[in-house]
Amino acid sequence: MTAAPEAAGGLPAYEAYAIRYASVTRRAADNFLSRADIHDGPMPLDFYCWLLRGPAGNVLVDTGFSACSARARNRAFTLAPETALARLGLAPADIGDVVLTHLHYDHAGNVEAYPNARVHLQDAEMQYATGRYMCFESMRHFFSVDDVQSVVRQVYAGRVRFHDGDAVLAPGLELYRIGGHTPGLQVVRVHTARGWVVLASDALHYYRNFTDNNPFPAIFHLGDMLQGYARIRTLADSEAHIVPGHDPAVAERYPRAGADDGIYRLDLPPL
Repeated sequence: MTAAPEAAGGLPAYEAYAIRYASVTRRAADNFLSRADIHDGPMPLDFYCWLLRGPAGNVLVDTGFSACSARARNRAFTLAPETALARLGLAPADIGDVVLTHLHYDHAGNVEAYPNARVHLQDAEMQYATGRYMCFESMRHFFSVDDVQSVVRQVYAGRVRFHDGDAVLAPGLELYRIGGHTPGLQVVRVHTARGWVVLASDALHYYRNFTDNNPFPAIFHLGDMLQGYARIRTLADSEAHIVPGHDPAVAERYPRAGADDGIYRLDLPPL
C-alpha cells in the first residue's frame, strides 16, 4: 500500500467509505424512544458497514448480516459487502482488521469470511452476548447465535483482540466504548483529510436521535446512551463529522465513490 497523505497535524489521513448494503421500511414513530412531537410517516432504516483505508491497512468496521439472517428476518441485500469491496478493488483476504462495534446480527455476520483479519471487540460485548441477559428473548432477539458462535471460534483461533474501554489501533484510528445500545458498543474515530470523523454505529441510528436527544428504542442503558451523545460530540471535529449507523441521509449527504450507488466517501466534505 502506498503511504497515506497527511492532514493537518501530521496524522495520516484515512479514506473512509460507507457501504449501504440493505434497507427496510419503518415508521418514524418506531425510531424514537419518545413519540411526542414525532410526525409519523415513512422513515426507512438503512444498513451500513464501513471501510477504512490507510497506513494501518484495510480496516472493515462491521461485517453486515449473513445470508442466513437475511432469510430468517426477511431482509434483502441491495449491495452485499463483499461485492462492494470488490468494486473498491479488494477481496475479503485483503482485510487486515475487522472492528465489530457490537454483536447484533446486522453488524457481526460473516466474520469468518475475512480469513486474515484481526477482530476487535470489547470485553463487555462478549460478556453480554454470552451471558445471563441472553436468557431473555427480548434481549437476544437482536443477536444471531450462529454469529456469536462464529466470533467465539475466532477467539479460539487466536484472532480476536479484546479491548476494555478506549484504545488506539494506530495513529489516526481509535476506538471508544460508549455503551447504551449494548454494554460493549464501541465507536470508531478516524482521522481523514477533512478532520476527525466518528463512525457512531448504533450509538445513534439517525441524525435526529442525536440532535433531538431522543434515542432509537433498542437500549440496554438509557443513561449511557444519552451520555454517549455528549461524548461523541467531543470526539468529532463537528456535528458534520458524525456518521450515524442507519440513517438514509448518509447516502444523501455524502458523495458516491465513483459511479457506485451504495458506496459513499465519508472522508470528503458533505454535499
